[in-house]
This record gives sequence, C-alpha cells and structure tokens, in this order.
Amino acid sequence: MEQGGAHDDATAPAEPRARAARGPQPAPSPGRTQAGGPPRVPEQARGEHTHDAPTAVSGDRRRSASAGARPSDTTTSATSAEPGVRRTVRRHSVRGQILDALRTALVSGELVPGEVYSGPALGERFGVSATPVREAMQRLVLEGAVEVVPNRGFRIAERTARDLAELAEVRALIEVPVLLGLARTVAAERWAELRPLAEATADAAACGDVAGYADRDRAFHAALLGLSGNRQLVMVADDLYSRARWPLAGTPRTIRAVLVADAAEHAALLDALIAGDLPVVRSLVREHFTGGAG
Repeated sequence: MEQGGAHDDATAPAEPRARAARGPQPAPSPGRTQAGGPPRVPEQARGEHTHDAPTAVSGDRRRSASAGARPSDTTTSATSAEPGVRRTVRRHSVRGQILDALRTALVSGELVPGEVYSGPALGERFGVSATPVREAMQRLVLEGAVEVVPNRGFRIAERTARDLAELAEVRALIEVPVLLGLARTVAAERWAELRPLAEATADAAACGDVAGYADRDRAFHAALLGLSGNRQLVMVADDLYSRARWPLAGTPRTIRAVLVADAAEHAALLDALIAGDLPVVRSLVREHFTGGAG
C-alpha cells in the first residue's frame, strides 16, 4: 500500500500539484465560474460572507443611515447599554423635547422678552437642526408666548401685568366653580392622594427653582381638575396655564418667597378639601389666582 501511494503521488498531473504548492486561492467573485465546479470556501470564511450574518450594526443606526437622518436630529440615550451609541429620535419626540426646553427657558428668563431668536441659532444651542425648533416655536406662537418676525426668527412676547391678570381671571372662571363642585362630591381619600404633588411644589419652591416649580404646579392643578373626569376641561385649563407661564419679576430672594407662599396655598387647599370645609376652599381657590405663581 505504501508503494502504491508513492507511485500515485509521483504520477499525479502537474497542474493539481502546482495548485497545491501555491496554497489555497481566494474565492472567485460572485457571478464568475471556474472549470471543475465552484471553489471550496473555508469554513471560517463562510459565516463572514453570508447574508444571514450581517455586520453588528444597531438597527437604529442602519435606519438613520438609510433615511439620511442628520446627527443634529438625534439624541444620545442615557440608558443605552453601549456608551456613545446614538439613537434616532422621531421628529415629534424631538419637537416635544425642544418645546419643553423652550418653555423652561421662557419661564426662567433665559429667553429675554423683546429679543429676536433665529431657528438655526436656537437649534445650535439645543444640539438639533432648526426644523424642530421652528415647529416648537410655532406652538409657542399659538400660545402667545412668541411672535414671528419675517426673515429673522421669533421675538419673545412682552407680557404686561394686565395680560397676566386677565389670564388669571380666565383661569379662575374655569377652575374655581369646578373645584367648589368637586369639594362637595369627591371623597377625602382622593384628595389625600394628591398630597405628594403638593409637596413636590413645596420642594421646588424651597430651592427657588422657578422652572421646576412651574412644571410641578402645572401637574398639581391638572390633577385637581382631573378628578372631574372631563378631559376637555383639563386640556383647556392646561393651555391657559401654558399662556400664563412667565418669568417672575424681582430678586431671587423675593421670587423664592412668592413660590413658597404659593406652594403653602396648595397644602392648605388640600387640607380644606380633605376636611370638607367649603368656605375655606372657596376663599383659597379665589385668592390663589389673584397673586403668586399660579
């Protein structure tokens, strides 16, 4: 058997021996043929070139690339398992985030009444393109917080004391009778469930956090009216609240005092509602809209 094997090797055709001496050759490109049938692909190379095993790129990045999304329209997910991975945010989500940021900038005084701001400049500030900024600004136009300046951008509206007083009067016309009606029908336990929201406003007030207080005050009033079960009422009242959000005048110390007093009225109102003391409820809800932060 050994002699036979040696003889076969010695008499083997020259071409196969030369191919063996050259070592494994690269596979031909797709669409090309080779005499003697398709080449044998090494096992470890098969998995690397098959379409069933795509390169490890996140689905979000593939969608972003295929849609031509710009980096400025994406945000980094803070909870992502891979640090630095950018995830595409849908347009309405970006607009909502920018709208919240603009409202915070308005109530904190970062955006100055009377000043004109362009979409691209604000987009650069927030790290997005100008488009979601313009979309959010159009919402603020409807709320009366900004005005369109053709070919320039948006001017921050200047609210007078009379403007704010009129908004407070309209809010009182809606909320006061609703709360008085609820005071007669809602159980004490339901009012007690709102205590954490009132405490949250007190916490923000103690820190002098104007923007944080505005958000928590808004949530507290929405929860009060939400007990009516009337969603349209809550939406109308929330729109009025958005229109009434405005920087408080004064020094940080006086502003903090206004917020603390306003938050204390929330706690007192809940106490009266839980106790069923209608005269006190009536007095508190009427006075709550005539001064303070809301």
